[in-house]
Amino acid sequence: MDLALLRTFVTVHRAGSFTRAAALLGLSQPAVTSQIRTLERQLGRPLFLRQARGVTPTTIGDELAHKAAPHLDALVEIAETGLDEESSSRTLHLAGPPEFTAERALPALTGLAGNDCQGFELRASFGNAEAILEGLAAGHHDLAISTARPRGALLTATPLCDEEHVLIASPRWAERISSGSPHRKGAAALENLPVVEVHESLPFVSRYWASVFDSRPSASGTVIVPDLRAVLACATAGAGLAVLPRYLCDGAIQHGDVVALHEPAVPPLRTYFLVVRTGTLAMPHIARAYEWLQRAAADWC
Repeated sequence: MDLALLRTFVTVHRAGSFTRAAALLGLSQPAVTSQIRTLERQLGRPLFLRQARGVTPTTIGDELAHKAAPHLDALVEIAETGLDEESSSRTLHLAGPPEFTAERALPALTGLAGNDCQGFELRASFGNAEAILEGLAAGHHDLAISTARPRGALLTATPLCDEEHVLIASPRWAERISSGSPHRKGAAALENLPVVEVHESLPFVSRYWASVFDSRPSASGTVIVPDLRAVLACATAGAGLAVLPRYLCDGAIQHGDVVALHEPAVPPLRTYFLVVRTGTLAMPHIARAYEWLQRAAADWC
């Protein structure tokens, strides 16, 4: 059986689409369709059911993928290891949320970049979870950090770490809240106060209120800025309350620039996932970065 046909088949099986598989393989869609039809004729059985959006594997298709994929991945690993040793430079394309990637992932990966790491080079891009995962699936990135777990067989996700969310404000606001009515506690003491957020929907504040106070915030955003580092700067300047990851605001808390307004027994958490296209961990430069980030994340939690 032609290995090129099997490679195309496994890619389609993981991608769930001839179009997406063609993009990943660098082939035209008609070429992918032709290869799958050739393989189906050789086996005498259909491997996929064509649907309006993508394809669904038949039972035979699932069985063949289960048997063939590990061996194809092993062959890729052998080929890529040799290529990696001979190549003067391998480039890793990383994507993730701007703040976490800049503050956590990129500093952790500097040990893999430069002359001490066999020519490892790094290119990073930022985006939200949806755009990041779409770019990874389309082959634009090699490795992604996402706050959403992807579905389907094309992408494989591993929990990386949890970040704790903290409700903070400037000392001036903290003093005003503490000196308010003694009968107003919890969420009631925070009603109608100005809020700094990354989006009009108040994603961080709403998640915090739901988790800690079992309610929805009554205030609207006073300052909306799409970067958590800017949110911290605005909150420090006294623009209002904010909910931020502890890793991002802990230094400001320690220096007294902001105050943690509430310390719940069970703080709200958000999980980050390390995501790759299934099978690509056979490529040494991706596997090294993947393992490096996992080791670094042990100190982040």
